[in-house]
Amino acid sequence: MKLPQFTKMPIAWINDGRLKRFRWGDEGSDNLAALMTYLAILNHMEPDTGVAHVTYDQLTTATSISRQKLSSALKLLQRREMIVPKPEGRSSIGVRDYNPTQHWAKVPARGLYRGGEILGLSEFRLRRRAELDAMKLYFLFAARRNRDTNMAQISYGKIEETSGIKENYIKNALTVLGANGLVHVERLQSTQSELGISNAYRLCHLHTRMHMGTAGRQDDFGLGSVTHDFDDPY
Repeated sequence: MKLPQFTKMPIAWINDGRLKRFRWGDEGSDNLAALMTYLAILNHMEPDTGVAHVTYDQLTTATSISRQKLSSALKLLQRREMIVPKPEGRSSIGVRDYNPTQHWAKVPARGLYRGGEILGLSEFRLRRRAELDAMKLYFLFAARRNRDTNMAQISYGKIEETSGIKENYIKNALTVLGANGLVHVERLQSTQSELGISNAYRLCHLHTRMHMGTAGRQDDFGLGSVTHDFDDPY
């Protein structure tokens, strides 16, 4: 299966608080593995049905995790009501809350991969809180991406409120995302102060020609208006 440029992620689990349930602790590495696996499942999902036909071997290759850890990740995703196992037989996984026409956000697919592996996850060792927080930020930025600007503009306070990541951990998570080529951080003029700077976040491998360098000045971006990816025309 040739992966598309992007696939659609349901955003219900971001909005209803399930994102917060992925915490560092006794199940920290399983929580991280689950989010890594969820990304790979989304990447292989059929756009009409919300079902991914993908094998264990494909998922372990994509995420660079062991079969044992993958098994734990899939069980956790099922408990969190994010996937349905084997809806169309063996090697099929259904994505819950999926509606192809509404309440979804784009996540990159083809550009993330080299030889079946998600390069941005290949250096994750499942031993650091910052890696889990990075995955939570990744999905949050996807869900809050402004279609007109191709960026998510969200404050540290709102990040903590929505994801449960404490403000003093956010910078470490952003460093992980940047170092692994998953997210670009754009510096923008703050709407609160003429001298202030605020951040906006752009997913790598998604509309790569649409960024601050090609779209011109900040004012031309229409920052502040939020248009989600429902019925996205491009």
